[in-house]
Parts: sequence; C-alpha cells; structure tokens
Amino acid sequence: MNSQPTSSRPLGAPHVHSRGNIPQTMRAVIFALLPATAFGLYLFGWPAMNLLVLSIASCLAAEAACLAIVRRPAASALGDGSAVLTGFILALCLPPWAPWWIAVLGGAFAITIGKQVYGGLGQNVLNPAMLARVALLVSFPLEMTSWIAPQPWLSATAPGFLEGLAITFGTQPVADAVSAATALAPLRTGGTFAADAGALGALAIGTVAGSMGETSALLLLLGGLWLIFKRIIPWQIPLAMLLTLGLLATVFHLVEPARYAPPLLHLLAGSAILSAFFIATDPVGSPVTASGRLIFGAGIGILIFIIRTWGGYPEGVAFAVLLMNAATPLIDYLVRPRRYGRKRSGAPLPLPAKRTENS
Repeated sequence: MNSQPTSSRPLGAPHVHSRGNIPQTMRAVIFALLPATAFGLYLFGWPAMNLLVLSIASCLAAEAACLAIVRRPAASALGDGSAVLTGFILALCLPPWAPWWIAVLGGAFAITIGKQVYGGLGQNVLNPAMLARVALLVSFPLEMTSWIAPQPWLSATAPGFLEGLAITFGTQPVADAVSAATALAPLRTGGTFAADAGALGALAIGTVAGSMGETSALLLLLGGLWLIFKRIIPWQIPLAMLLTLGLLATVFHLVEPARYAPPLLHLLAGSAILSAFFIATDPVGSPVTASGRLIFGAGIGILIFIIRTWGGYPEGVAFAVLLMNAATPLIDYLVRPRRYGRKRSGAPLPLPAKRTENS
C-alpha cells in the first residue's frame, strides 16, 4: 500500500512566498512619500493641495471608467492603491500651481494610455506617471514650465483656501512677482550655477522653486531608504542611478567647471531623488535580476546627464525612465539568471559520476 504524505504542504516545485501584497506595497510607498509631500504642501499651500486631490481623483475616475468599459469589477482594482499612487506621483511631478485641467488630463492619460491600454496593473510597459508627464510637457510646455517661488502656509504671501481655488481653476491670475526659475534653469540658459553651501542646503531642505517632488531631497531620501530597509524596493537601481549621475557630473565638472554643473546640483535638484527611489524602482518596468537592475539604473543616470546637459529640456528624468523602461525586455533577455541544473548558456550541468561499491 502506498503511503500518503502526512504534511498538508502542497507538492510541486518550490516557489518564493511573501506575506506582502499589492495594497500593502502601494500603501507603504505612499507612506514613504508623505513627509516630503507634506513639506511641499506647506511650501506651496492650497493650490498644491488642490492639484494633488484632482490628480488622484482623475486617476481613480479613469480607472473606474476603463474597468466599466471592459466589464470588469472595479472594487478590487480601485482598492489596490495603484491608481492612487499613480495620481500621487504625477502630482509631485507637476508645477504646484498648475491649472486644474493639467492634473485631470494627466491623470486620465496616465491610467488610460499608460496602464489600461496594456491590460491593467502589471502589464504596462512604461511608467504611467512619467508617460503622462512627458505628454503634458510636450503638449503644454508653458503650463508645465511655469514655476512658483515657495509661499509657505500661513505666511503673508500664502493664498487662502478660496484664493487657492481661484488660482487652481483659473479665475484669478497668478502674479508675476511669485514666478521663479528652478535650480536646473542655468543648464539651458547658460547662467551661473548656484553651488555654494547655502544654495545646496536649500536644495537639500527643499525651500526652492519646483514641483513638490523636487522639494526636500533629504525627506525623499529618508523615505526611499526606509523602503529599501523594508525590502519593498531593490537597492541596486537607486545606487546605480545616483552613482552614475554623480560620477558623470563630477568628471565633466572637473574638466570645465564653468560649463558643467557640479555633481551635488545634479543629485539634489530636479526629480533625481524622487525618480531613484519611487519611480525607477517600479517592478513592472524594471529588470528582474540584480545585475539587470544595476544596468537599468546606470542607464537612467547616463540619460539624465545627457538630456540635462545637451538636450532640449533642463530636466530629463521622465524621458530617461521611459527610455530605460522600453529597454527592460532587452536587459532581461541579455542578463538572465542561471536556471537550476543548467549553465548560464542554458546547457545542462554534467551529472556527477556514479559511485561504485569499491570506490
């Protein structure tokens, strides 16, 4: 009589198991973004809050509409947090006082074209938030490059709740006196790079003009390191990306300091820190192997430096991420893990010689 296994553990090939799930991962990433976002809302006030709410609401509405069209249940998809996170990251990449329709169009584009066209969560090739940001930048360059100097909440120049609504919905024009240039503007205008300790300190803290995702590199860094500590994101992509960007900037700055920006400006200004920890690490559009992730991160760092230095836009994060997203299948094909029992070439490993009774 054949004996039956006494264990309730299913038979079959071994698999990697994890107690985490998609909603928990999405909530953890949003939680890590909260400190920097709260500081950004403090700096830019009610218009920035309005934009954040509109961006998230637009993503949720687009997700529900797409699911209704294909007759799929919306409750689980809307509750997994992926649409909320997309709207969250998109809002962090927009000018904080942008008009309402920028957030609405961006959120709808990110979910519809960047996600649901490919089949939904886990099927998209390109990062939805970055795809929407590039589409908005190309289509509406004026609105996407109009930056505001920080107007801290409760300060004399900060807009109130009603004034914030008027700014967001276009019934009140924004005064030219609060307009400002970002720290990366000299890359395009040929101006002097603000690389003194005070300017770099302002970039690290975040008291500069830019999007909410460009404020407080320090808080974004702390949130990203917490995600790595919790093993929610891989460490290879942020390390390779920031190290490559910093090394390239260092070499070129040493060769010609007046022409090329210093490395700390490249690392602290713009969306480099946000991208390294919260955008480039998206598991859907990044390689699956550790060595592939190093190549992926290094490629993003190289492209950011090239676009910032010689391209037509001062900030190249979104373009760099999308280009490397497109290269991910090739990286996964070229850098494959060795299968158990086989060489890296795919050939089977030789079997050990059988031992005889006399051996």
